[in-house]
Amino acid sequence: MIYRFRIILDTEEDVFRDIEIEQDATLEQFHNVITQSFGFDGTEMASFYISDDQWNQGEEISLFDMSDGNQPVRLMNETPLIDVAHEASPRLIYIYDFLSMWTFLVELAEIAEYENGREYPNVMYIHGQLPDNAPDKEFKADGLDELNENDDESFMNLDEYEDLGFDENWN
Repeated sequence: MIYRFRIILDTEEDVFRDIEIEQDATLEQFHNVITQSFGFDGTEMASFYISDDQWNQGEEISLFDMSDGNQPVRLMNETPLIDVAHEASPRLIYIYDFLSMWTFLVELAEIAEYENGREYPNVMYIHGQLPDNAPDKEFKADGLDELNENDDESFMNLDEYEDLGFDENWN
């Protein structure tokens, strides 16, 4: 079967690509098609995240294993699309270049039959141009209020670092 995805850049302007790819292709192959279709060179770190209907970021599937070995990591080259995207769970989040944070919403739009004479993967439709810079992201910590040093008597002024006892505790 063939998966038809719409990959949307998370920005106010409409920038997206429609891509057909075989359901048994790996996420690494999908990553390569996405980077090429948006004009990236493909040399930056990237990850897919399984997502729910509200686009909440779930489990990470990474391009490379950057873990310390304590937690098992799913890798793109070992994970077929059919394992992470299907009718019951059609959404993924794709992040390319963790310094710039290019963020894409990836949605399985249709499952189709192979078409004779067509090569896969196939970029079906291109809409919009990639901006020069990644859109700004606003990161928030869940459940944390802004730190206000006037509200917290135990707040330490780091300008008074001599009082930290560094020399006494240094090994």
